[in-house]
Amino acid sequence: MVAFALSPPQQAYLDITASDDKFAVRRIYCIGKNYLAHVREMNQDERDPPVIFMKPSDAIVRNGGEIPYPVFTNNFHYECELVVALKSGGYNIPRAEASKHIFGYAVGLDMTRRDHQANALEKGLPWEVTKGFDHSAPVGPLTRVEETGVMTSGHVRLELNGETRQDADISLLIWKIDEIIAKLSEQHKLAAGDIIMTGTPAGVGPVVTGDVLDCSVDGLEPMQVRIADPAA
Repeated sequence: MVAFALSPPQQAYLDITASDDKFAVRRIYCIGKNYLAHVREMNQDERDPPVIFMKPSDAIVRNGGEIPYPVFTNNFHYECELVVALKSGGYNIPRAEASKHIFGYAVGLDMTRRDHQANALEKGLPWEVTKGFDHSAPVGPLTRVEETGVMTSGHVRLELNGETRQDADISLLIWKIDEIIAKLSEQHKLAAGDIIMTGTPAGVGPVVTGDVLDCSVDGLEPMQVRIADPAA
């Protein structure tokens, strides 16, 4: 048995629909610039491939939770998207075999410090400051792939205080889910417990303290989170 000098951090996990079991999260991979309309609203080059970045697993916020308005930003944005959870992985997964590694799906939010993203893009800086901060990865309950089938379509929606702000279909992803898994596995050894945020459609925007975000993808459990006061 290993003796730790300090107590190990709590394991990040997601709820699973119709089950008391939990899904232990290993890594959070994120795909940027994966809907054409969102690429255009961000004034980015439509010919560029989607961006791959990561968030820490302890950034997870589960359904019904609160997101403290983060420090070091005055322009805090939501980005609603489909999340894919893996039950297995490896290097260089063929696209034709990618769906075999899927455990299930959920709806999630890629919360973003937008004011720092422009500077990171302009200067070619790492994205951690804009994407990888505390509470930046809300994810709803997972629905097993056996219940949904392999998802290739379905509306992704976000309502801000009851008003629809994002409404698109995952069939419009530039990189499809099987291609995302294959491409990620060229660079990383994927494994059970990894989750992938597949990219957000157009309609992103700012939130303030007190705002309520309702997120959904057809066929999956919805998620609601609230923007809370800044953490002490």
